[in-house]
Amino acid sequence: MKNMEKVRCLILGGGPAGYTAAIYASRANLAPVLYEGLQPGGQLTTTTVVENFPGFPGGVDANTLMQGMREQAVNFGADIRTGVATAADLGKRPFRITIDGSNEIQADTLIIATGAAAKYLGLESEKKYMGMGVSACATCDGFFYRKKTVAVVGGGDTACEEALYLSGLASKVYMIVRRDVFRASKIMQERVLKRENIEVLWNCNTKEVLGDGFGVTGVRLLRKDGKEFDIAVDGFFLGIGHAPGSELFAPWLETDEAGFIVTDGFSSRTSLPGVFAAGDVRDKTYKQAITAAASGCMAAKDAENFLISGE
Repeated sequence: MKNMEKVRCLILGGGPAGYTAAIYASRANLAPVLYEGLQPGGQLTTTTVVENFPGFPGGVDANTLMQGMREQAVNFGADIRTGVATAADLGKRPFRITIDGSNEIQADTLIIATGAAAKYLGLESEKKYMGMGVSACATCDGFFYRKKTVAVVGGGDTACEEALYLSGLASKVYMIVRRDVFRASKIMQERVLKRENIEVLWNCNTKEVLGDGFGVTGVRLLRKDGKEFDIAVDGFFLGIGHAPGSELFAPWLETDEAGFIVTDGFSSRTSLPGVFAAGDVRDKTYKQAITAAASGCMAAKDAENFLISGE
């Protein structure tokens, strides 16, 4: 038999969006309960130093930043718990969320901050050098590769954006494209092909990320004609997209073609009154810790206003 609990505000996700929502919801006396999910701290914890979060002129360790957000939420009274949402029924209020297959939470308002996971190739060597040269966020980690050589995997708009950003920092950018054409929009293709320090390696798949045990030193590629060859790089960036953590809620909420939750204009309001979305689960454009935190604030304020108005 399931254990049942009733709350005013339930937050799912323990990244910048979720923790910030918990801070604001606590200060508004909503007594929020937050479940951190599979990755407490969110995607940010897969990197090392965060240099572009305001207020830290010398940069800040990613885990330290997220722990600080968490502690701040707890200090204001947020009830932060370990657990994963495994089922949802948003057919009526209160919304019903099952945690870890056993505990049922009934919530007057729900803030979904379950993030979006970067897509990886699934290579063992890729996992081995995660945070040591392998990254899925050029804006987060590109600064560490000033005047160095990097590679970007992918042929769509995301990969082109990553490559263009990195080309302003790195001395050389390789784009590894598995086909003989880009999937990206025409304007993005043109920008990439005009950039002198970007070299496109067509018809190539990544076979292995090479390293010396301390960091990435190169990439082993397999060309369509069967030839293997290595390139020397200092960083390896994934540009093959993100998968939003919205699957559990998709039967009740409007999502776009990629699965990102659609919100009402600038707000965090979803297509279902009382349910709000914050962070990367709704944001496929910016994908930054600061924008996730801002949307967490918005979601808490929207949830507060919803409870006050009763609508």
